[in-house]
Amino acid sequence: MELMSGNEAIAQGAWEAGAHIGVAYPGTPSTETLEAFAKKDGVYAEWAVNEKVAVEVGIGASAAGARVLTTMKHVGVNVAADPLFTAAYAGVGGGLVVLAADDPGMYSSQNEQDSHWYARAAHIPMLDPADSAEALRFTREAFDLSERFDVPVFIRSTVRVSHTKTPVEPGERTDVPVKAYESNPAKWVMMPAFAKPRRKVQLDRIDALRAWVEECPYNNVVHKESAVGVVCAGATYQHVTEALPDASVFKLGVTWPLPARALRDFAASVDALYVVEEASEYLTDSVRALGITVAEFENPLPRDGELSPGLIRVAFGLDEPAHASMPEGLPGRPPALCAGCPHRLVFKELSRMKAVVTGDIGCYTLGALPPLSAMDTTIDMGASVSMSHGFELAWAGADHRPVVGVIGDSTFAHSGLSALISTVYNQGGGTVCVLDNRTTAMTGRQGNPFNGETLQGRPSREMDLEGIVRALGVEDVRTIDPNDAKAVRRTLKEAVANEDLSVLVFRSPCVLIDRIKNPVYAVSDACTACGVCSTLGCPAISKDPETDHAIIDAGQCVGCGQCAQYCAWKAIAQPALEKGGCHE
Repeated sequence: MELMSGNEAIAQGAWEAGAHIGVAYPGTPSTETLEAFAKKDGVYAEWAVNEKVAVEVGIGASAAGARVLTTMKHVGVNVAADPLFTAAYAGVGGGLVVLAADDPGMYSSQNEQDSHWYARAAHIPMLDPADSAEALRFTREAFDLSERFDVPVFIRSTVRVSHTKTPVEPGERTDVPVKAYESNPAKWVMMPAFAKPRRKVQLDRIDALRAWVEECPYNNVVHKESAVGVVCAGATYQHVTEALPDASVFKLGVTWPLPARALRDFAASVDALYVVEEASEYLTDSVRALGITVAEFENPLPRDGELSPGLIRVAFGLDEPAHASMPEGLPGRPPALCAGCPHRLVFKELSRMKAVVTGDIGCYTLGALPPLSAMDTTIDMGASVSMSHGFELAWAGADHRPVVGVIGDSTFAHSGLSALISTVYNQGGGTVCVLDNRTTAMTGRQGNPFNGETLQGRPSREMDLEGIVRALGVEDVRTIDPNDAKAVRRTLKEAVANEDLSVLVFRSPCVLIDRIKNPVYAVSDACTACGVCSTLGCPAISKDPETDHAIIDAGQCVGCGQCAQYCAWKAIAQPALEKGGCHE
């Protein structure tokens, strides 16, 4: 018996099933799954530039006869939807399993969505584990299901399943040979002449899946008192059983297709049937669509965020369990760019010049928060480049504030490059800043094409970011040290004054992968309490509550010197060090 997170268990299940290949784009809460899979013996794993490419690589490997695991967070399913919907027509060769990791509560996401709807719309079966043991089992057996029904299979998790460690019993790997490939255009070439008969194959498969789900071992009914029956799935099951220990529960392990007959039988066995789910109405609507009456809660469940046993008890008119109150006087801990982050001065200067900043997904999204407050929009991966072009189009011919798109190196490879191609093709102007911190930082410092690091440490090729941009026809391409305040200010001013498109590459490593080894800075008596240094939003800088003079926390300072460049009074400096006093 071992403790594993849901992500680790999914990786273990894929390995035990004999999966040969793993492909993904990192995204919380799914990232650790492929990282864990990559460490297994006898497998190949890689980061793709985005989720669409990851699924297409997976479909190709599956068509060739290999078993494949692809992983992504819920918004990644949006990106991968195009190949997934058609793969549901074409089917598989070797088993193809797709992890969709949802994020109710939006702990690390720009929206809250339910991947169940994708399973329903694409007609791809979805398994919904409630803990790590089920995550391992469901994933292991999903490969057989995929091959049995000739269709990709979704594993859905949420942040609570992905990141919570519960006991599992790991097993041995089953060696599954790669299937022999035989050319079959009628199955794999989805032009209309072949897609039409594959649609009929899909309809027959749906009927077979609906018959199978009635008897499958993944849906479990726990009969207790008949007054209340609850239908639920995934991590919500854990909350329901804690909140309502006497209720009968239908725990769905397969959430598409639903077992219509079994659900009707369960509904007939209880006085009132309730559906408990978080941040969605998928299960409620689907159960009602089967002709089953769903009871109303005494107090409505929250329509957003994660559920808890307390919230469920309140919905049923019961007392919420007692819990310790929050201690008084705790200081606020807003999210912030790390001390020494190379993105900080770029946002400081963008704020100074009152630019309209179209932002993107990554650590640098924190540039939107006070005191920097230097980002106007963030929608999805790559949108910074597209939206900056949209702003320029809307304001063409009019005097307006500078418009600057800001994107990271990994996100630029994900979907910013295609947006830039479109802007160049349509002779767009404006300024695009690529914040190249040499890693995919927000999801845990993974490799990407522009740092050349691969998931399993294989030899690779680092892409020439500036060379690629110049090859597109952008003439004003510059590389700047983002820790040099004067260079950042000068280059941004020159770029926004340019009528043509400018691409500025601000390159400096993330401090978490290349820690600055300079002595820490300190504040002298020359401090006038002007507060300019605090406008950088560095977590190492605070104010003396009595004098308002700046204070630098030596435990957090990394010696980057960014703050010293903004102190007009020269009050911030590296003091003379005693022997052995260097801070690393």
